[in-house]
Amino acid sequence: MEPATDTRGSVTPTPETFRDRIATVDASGKRKWIFAQKPKGKFYNARTYVSWFFFILFFSLPFIYVHGRPLFLFNVTEAKFIIFGKVFWPQDFFIFGLTMITFIIFVVLFTAAFGRLFCGWVCPQTIFLEMFFRKIEYFIEGDAPAQKMLAKGPWTGKKIWKKGLKHVVFYIASFIIANFFLAYIIGVEALWKIITEPVQQHIGGLLTIATFSFVFYAVYAFFREQACTVVCPYGRLQGILLDKNSMVVAYDYHRGEPRGKFTKKADVGRGDCIDCMQCVKVCPTGIDIRNGTQMECVGCTACIDACNAIMEKINKPLGLIRYASENGIQQKEPFHYTTRMKLYTILLGVLLAMLSILLATRKDVDATVMRTPGMLYQERGTDSVSNLYNIKIANKTIYKVPLQLKLEDVNGSIQVIGEHSIITVPQEGQGNGAFFIVLPRKVLQQRKTTLRIGLYDSNQKIDVLKTNFLGPFSE
Repeated sequence: MEPATDTRGSVTPTPETFRDRIATVDASGKRKWIFAQKPKGKFYNARTYVSWFFFILFFSLPFIYVHGRPLFLFNVTEAKFIIFGKVFWPQDFFIFGLTMITFIIFVVLFTAAFGRLFCGWVCPQTIFLEMFFRKIEYFIEGDAPAQKMLAKGPWTGKKIWKKGLKHVVFYIASFIIANFFLAYIIGVEALWKIITEPVQQHIGGLLTIATFSFVFYAVYAFFREQACTVVCPYGRLQGILLDKNSMVVAYDYHRGEPRGKFTKKADVGRGDCIDCMQCVKVCPTGIDIRNGTQMECVGCTACIDACNAIMEKINKPLGLIRYASENGIQQKEPFHYTTRMKLYTILLGVLLAMLSILLATRKDVDATVMRTPGMLYQERGTDSVSNLYNIKIANKTIYKVPLQLKLEDVNGSIQVIGEHSIITVPQEGQGNGAFFIVLPRKVLQQRKTTLRIGLYDSNQKIDVLKTNFLGPFSE
């Protein structure tokens, strides 16, 4: 049944166009397996080039080191993150938190302006599924019709061979991806040790690789598009992030309706859509884009290529399905950078400025000094008083840092507990120590005195810390 057109010229969907379930589930609640037809066209070619670039990055970044550090490392177990060669420790959590907030605002702005462009073009889930595993499936089992026949047919030797080969290749690919994924967490060197050293020394690491391999295999062999339509919350957020000016993959119903089968005879009252269903057959989530923007649409542009191919064959203008906004389709308006988008842009600019300042002023050596809890001051003869302190130091550089503590702007001395007066912090590690600050009574004018402690690497001051000194009050 065709959609009806109201007096304003917009399309009123018929009851059949409304759904109370996702497109991959039938009325009984069972999974409907999607046999997506292999797309082809300029958008698909462009996405292929983008996927090649993504694969080059994904499989090469773990091997790129800057000053002895990996370019990217997300070691959750040790709370150590390396981004563009810079180490971030738990002490930098506020920077990490601000980065996450900035990323969220960017996603909101990008989605408000361009819809789910990220999902269709650069999301790892989409790229691996559509540009890697799906192509393997096309190569082994054939296009969608051949896959359907194979799935419905009896278990012959040919079917067992093709299905078995596909799943073996899928698991091998998943195993390789899992190893590279783990390399982003523990690093290439640690991963190489797990692979090459005796099994009993790395039981946990091998179990992790096996778990990741199974998860990736299960997702790309069975779960597939459900990861986008069921698990990922991004599709559900479209309802609040998109507006009528957002650029999405859209069907021009003014031009396409009413639909009708193609005939060589001219039909003035019929739209350009010939109801060939090619846009539905190539959709990886099984939706009909002619029913409007839907939660399952990932903006992959496969329907655009399919529709353009049909328009060329019937000598109609291209772009019946295209990138456009709702206002662009309904009111023929050009793209508007709305007030909401401008506010998001301003907020994003402020957050980026704050993040840049924090990164620029970030210290390579971060230290914290605290008075030892539960201890009062100590008398040192008749003319001096001491307090005991603890210091914790995080070294974010790739070099050992020998630190010397000196009092700033006050007469007194620092006595480090231990054999040496210098606290050496290992590269990309943490150090701690304890020390006394000894002050003459005559400089104590009140119960609590604020002191400044300089941290020196050789003769270079790298930081100044503030702390309080407790002592007897002298008139």
